[in-house]
Amino acid sequence: MGCFSCFDSKEEGEQLNPKISSSHEQPMQPPRIEKLPSGLDKQRMKNLVAFKKEHPFMEKEKEREEREKEFNIVPAGVSISAQTFTFRELVAATRNFRPECFLGEGGFGRVYKGHLESTGQVVAIKQLNRDGLQGNREFLVEVLMLSLLHHPNLVNLIGYCADGDQRLLVYEYMPFGSLEDHLHDLPPDKEPLDWNMRMKIAAGAAKGLEYLHDKASPPVIYRDFKSSNILLDETFHPKLSDFGLAKLGPVGDKSHVSTRVMGTYGYCAPEYAMTGQLTVKSDVYSFGVVLLELITGRKAIDSSRPHGEQNLVSWARPLFNDRRKLPKMADPRLEGRYPMRGLYQALAVASMCIQSEAASRPLIADVVTALSYLASQTYDPATAHAGPGRSERRGQSGNNNNNNNDNSNNNNSSGNNGNNSNTKERDDSPRDLVAGILNKDFDRERAVAEAKMWGENWREKRKAMISNAESSPSVSS
Repeated sequence: MGCFSCFDSKEEGEQLNPKISSSHEQPMQPPRIEKLPSGLDKQRMKNLVAFKKEHPFMEKEKEREEREKEFNIVPAGVSISAQTFTFRELVAATRNFRPECFLGEGGFGRVYKGHLESTGQVVAIKQLNRDGLQGNREFLVEVLMLSLLHHPNLVNLIGYCADGDQRLLVYEYMPFGSLEDHLHDLPPDKEPLDWNMRMKIAAGAAKGLEYLHDKASPPVIYRDFKSSNILLDETFHPKLSDFGLAKLGPVGDKSHVSTRVMGTYGYCAPEYAMTGQLTVKSDVYSFGVVLLELITGRKAIDSSRPHGEQNLVSWARPLFNDRRKLPKMADPRLEGRYPMRGLYQALAVASMCIQSEAASRPLIADVVTALSYLASQTYDPATAHAGPGRSERRGQSGNNNNNNNDNSNNNNSSGNNGNNSNTKERDDSPRDLVAGILNKDFDRERAVAEAKMWGENWREKRKAMISNAESSPSVSS
């Protein structure tokens, strides 16, 4: 929706500023190539021999070079920090991949829960489908990416196995599964995520994406950002997983990288789906779809819904044009327990991310700033619903009754701060609300800096105020 001009995004061709500052954030330079250890040479030769036998007349020089490149993607001078495992060790860890250890199926293979006998550590083990060279490339990409990239919002790769034709990846175990598991097709006895948790997850996932875009050099384009690839630990801390489709972003004067279209329908940016041209803004679009999932509780693609509502983005875009319809977009399972102002702000961020034109989408750093602010505004349903008539208004769908309630609240005592603030929420447009976060005093840089400083200093300031209040002597007249 083009009316939300509150973000001041950089041009597509402008190079992101690399900020590699520690040994944990190693720059990735793509030139010279070395090979991944642990039996890969043997597998390469085995595959090449098999290919020659099956296709004796197709063994052209160019094709051979392309196949060999599938195994040669590790930058020279970069050591793989992940531990190597034998296939026997991982068979023991999963008790021969028993069904009771099965956790789910990812983009390129099945995932099992396992216990490493050497350390006793609980891990998640992904066994790639043995479907030829394409699967090998995705395996190598994931080992490379997760060995070079370290961040609290990226899943930790513990090790890998490349024995013979077996390809397995060993990750830290995320006990609460994926975000998708907590948003869609919930069993009756499972509590839905509350508003505060949804904003916390959104902000954390955005930080992981920000690290890939802004801290890696060259930037990394995730290419498969979706709710099933956001894993949650026991505190619902989110981490991005499944880096098999990740690509190194453009460098120098290039504005994009061109590649075959991959990813998941419903999450792909339109320019990428149509042209194969990939930029960091393609990830921002996918993030916007996930943010809409968090807000609405709807799937990105849901064939069980009426025809006009099956595609989440197509359903949401017309609603953005009418502020009175925005409350209809909230997940019904929240039962009205959300701040109306926060809903407007979150929807405004989502609407910017899913802009059709990539240049109109915000930088992920701006998204992080806005969502970190929303995550910091803890919503307490008990307090919010204390005012007369407040909970009923929150549960309604933005019809004319809401306006009547607001007008009657204005006629009430001016001392009722709760009702006055609620009226203010309805008077502000989504554009104004997000602009208040990112463009305070019409100075974007200052606003971003203030938002970041706020998160760091809020607790200290509050503690100091309480301490001063307790220690200051009472003044008598």
